[in-house]
Amino acid sequence: MNIFITGIAGFLGSNLADFYIKKGFSVSGCDNLVGGDLDNISSKVNFVKADCEDLNKMKELTKNIDVVIHAAAYAHEGLSVVSPNIICSNIVNASTAVFSAAIQNKVKRIVFCSSMARYGNIDQPFREDDIPNPVDPYGISKLAAEKILINLCNTYGVEYNIAVPHNIIGIKQKYDDPFRNVASIMINLMLQNRQPIIYGDGEQKRSFSDVDDCIYCIDKLATDPNIKSQLVNIGPEDNFISVNELFKILSNKLKFNQEPVFYKERPNEVKLANCSAEKAKNILNYKKTISLEKSLDNMIDYIKKLGPKKFKYNYDLEIINEKTPKTWLEKKF
Repeated sequence: MNIFITGIAGFLGSNLADFYIKKGFSVSGCDNLVGGDLDNISSKVNFVKADCEDLNKMKELTKNIDVVIHAAAYAHEGLSVVSPNIICSNIVNASTAVFSAAIQNKVKRIVFCSSMARYGNIDQPFREDDIPNPVDPYGISKLAAEKILINLCNTYGVEYNIAVPHNIIGIKQKYDDPFRNVASIMINLMLQNRQPIIYGDGEQKRSFSDVDDCIYCIDKLATDPNIKSQLVNIGPEDNFISVNELFKILSNKLKFNQEPVFYKERPNEVKLANCSAEKAKNILNYKKTISLEKSLDNMIDYIKKLGPKKFKYNYDLEIINEKTPKTWLEKKF
C-alpha cells in the first residue's frame, strides 16, 4: 500500500511514518519544516519539502497514492487567538489543497487528523455526537476543515475518516516551541534548571494519550476497509490531570526543587478537555497500552538524549494588546 503523510517531519507524522515502514508499506510525505525536523524522518521515506497550501505540488505528490493521512498543521490552539491569520490559513487552506489534490488523483481514502479543540467548552467527556462549540480560531478552523472534507468526499465518492486525537505525548514531540506542548515545555525547562510557566491557576485539566496508542487507531481509520465515514475520538478516559498535577509528577521524576511561575490565564483557553473512548473501543478495538507515567519517562529519556534546547519563536504575534500573553511578548521561555 502507498501511504502519503503530510507533516511527516512533525511529531505525529514522523511516528506514523515509522509505523508504516515497519509494516512494509511504501511511505512518502511532505513537510514545510516550520514545525517539523528533518532528523525525525527515516531514510526509507520518500520525503519532499513542500507546503500543503501549494495545490499544484500536492497534486504532483499524491499521484499513485492509496491513502492520504493529513497530519500537517500549525497545531497552536492558544496562539491562534493571538495570530489567527497564519493559523487559520494553514489549517483551512492547506487542508483544502490536500483534499482537492487527493480527490483529483483518485486516492482511495483520506484520513484527516482533527483536534479536540473542535469541542470547546462543553460538558465532559467529549462525545462524537456532541454539537461542537470551538472557542478559538484553531478549533474553528479544524471543524471547518472537517466539513470541507466530508462535503468533497461525499460529492466525489472518496472514502474518508476523521481522527480526533486528545493531547498526544511521546517521543519526537517538539520541545523547543514556546506556544504548545505543556509536558515537553516543562521537561525542557526543568532540565535547564529553569522554572516552568503555568497560566492561570493551573487547574486546567487534560487527558494525555501516548502517540503509539494514537497511531494504532489512525492506522485502523486508514486501512480497515470496513471503517468508513467515521469521526472518532482518540484518547483515554483516565489520565485526567491538572497542569499543577503534571508539574508535580515531572518535578518528582526530575528531582526538580523549584516552584513554577504563574502568569495570567491565556484568552479562550479550554478549562477541561476529556474525551469518551467508547466509540474508539467499539469500532477500533482501542485500549490504552501505555501509561501516563511510561509516556513521560519516554519523553524525559528522549529529551535528555538530544539535550535541552533554547526555545524558538517561529511565529509573529499578529494581535498585540493587553490580552496578549506576556510570556510571548517578552519571550520568557
